[in-house]
Amino acid sequence: MTRHQKRLSAPNAWPVERKTQTFTVKAGAGPHGEAGVPLLVILRDVLGYADSRKEARYALNQGTVLINGDAVSDEERPVGMFDILAFTEREEYYRVFPDEGGRLALTPIDAGAAGSRLGKIVSKQEVAGGATQLTLHDGSNVRVDDASEYSTKDSLVVGNEDKEIVAHFPYEEGALVTAVDGSHSGEIGTVEEITVTAGSGDNTVIVDGSDATFETIEDYVVVIDENFVEDDEAESADEPDESDDVEDDEADAGGDDE
Repeated sequence: MTRHQKRLSAPNAWPVERKTQTFTVKAGAGPHGEAGVPLLVILRDVLGYADSRKEARYALNQGTVLINGDAVSDEERPVGMFDILAFTEREEYYRVFPDEGGRLALTPIDAGAAGSRLGKIVSKQEVAGGATQLTLHDGSNVRVDDASEYSTKDSLVVGNEDKEIVAHFPYEEGALVTAVDGSHSGEIGTVEEITVTAGSGDNTVIVDGSDATFETIEDYVVVIDENFVEDDEAESADEPDESDDVEDDEADAGGDDE
């Protein structure tokens, strides 16, 4: 398997310029699968806190960059939807949120909101001891003794320190949701109607958005809290101009990606 990642073939969720250089960093193994954005891309191309992989490594080794409450030292660690990114020295906190076109963007939040993260339940199963394991969209798991109130497609707020459930938001008509994929990615609204499709077709959902009503497939929406609406109104972290891309990125096919 190649260790190189060309910009043109990078996942649509990655907030990178496509035609400025040939290569970018390749995501390592970790949460969020192929949609996860390497932390180096966030530090270098989005926030401009590092000009190179070497600078990013140095910064990460200080232990002041946290993802979901845990210090991270791997610059290839994937960052994905609803992750909480904290820079403790700068006292800056961000939530990764879907933007137009399916791109991931950083929404500034305060320190209080950075203590927990949102997760969509994608599966539930019984495990040894009679407990039930809830698997979230990023691959993490939460164990509960009584899972009767939880269903797939519901959302949970999980504390970063104790990994305990802080809040539960059922997926149902009237729920507040955001689209995380498709042509309506980044739009927020209230579920007006859920249509169950017979056979192998995707279930669909009609969402009453702030600007207009739209329809999308069920898997493209995630239930969120009202606080997300307030955060979404805050100004997102600016993406860099083409001039902000790392110098000699193309040459980094042997340095940036290896």
